[in-house]
Amino acid sequence: MDASFELRAVTVDDPLAEPLLRELADEYRTRYPEHGDQARTELTRYPADEFAPPYGTLLLLLEHGEPVAGGAFRRYRADQPQVAELKRIWTGSAHRRRGLARHIVNSLEQEAAARGYTAIHLTTGPRQPEARALYLAAGYTPLFDLDADPETVGSLPFTKRLDQPGGGA
Repeated sequence: MDASFELRAVTVDDPLAEPLLRELADEYRTRYPEHGDQARTELTRYPADEFAPPYGTLLLLLEHGEPVAGGAFRRYRADQPQVAELKRIWTGSAHRRRGLARHIVNSLEQEAAARGYTAIHLTTGPRQPEARALYLAAGYTPLFDLDADPETVGSLPFTKRLDQPGGGA
C-alpha cells in the first residue's frame, strides 16, 4: 500500500464507519431481498463493544482520508476464547478488484494473532461468491462441501489457524 492509504482502528459508531455499514446493508438487501430489512438487524445484532479492544476491533482502510474498505473481528464464543470471528468485511463498490479486501483480511488476522487468538472463524452468505473466493484464496478451510449448491448449504462457514505457516501470524 502506498502513502495515500491509512489503516485506522475505529469504533462502530465512528462516522467513518457509516459508509461501511450503509453499503453492507444495501448489499445484503440486494442479494437477499427475501429477508427484507433484516440486513440492518444483522449489522446491529452484536453490541458495539464486541468490536472493541480487548476482544475485537474494527479496521478501516482510508485512501486520502476516505473509507474504501474495512472489516472487524470479535471473540467468536465465550467457550472458545482463542477463536476470533471475522465480520463486516467490505470494500466500497467504487474500489473493488484492487486487493483491498485481502489487505483488510490480512490486517485483521495479524491484529487477532497479536491479541492472542490462534484461529479465525467466519461465515459468508451463499450469494456472495466474491467473498467465498477471497477466503479460499486467503487460505481458509471451508467447513462445507465446496461442490454443493451454496443455496442448499446456507451460510458458508470457514476456519483458519493463525499459528501455521501463512496463517496470518
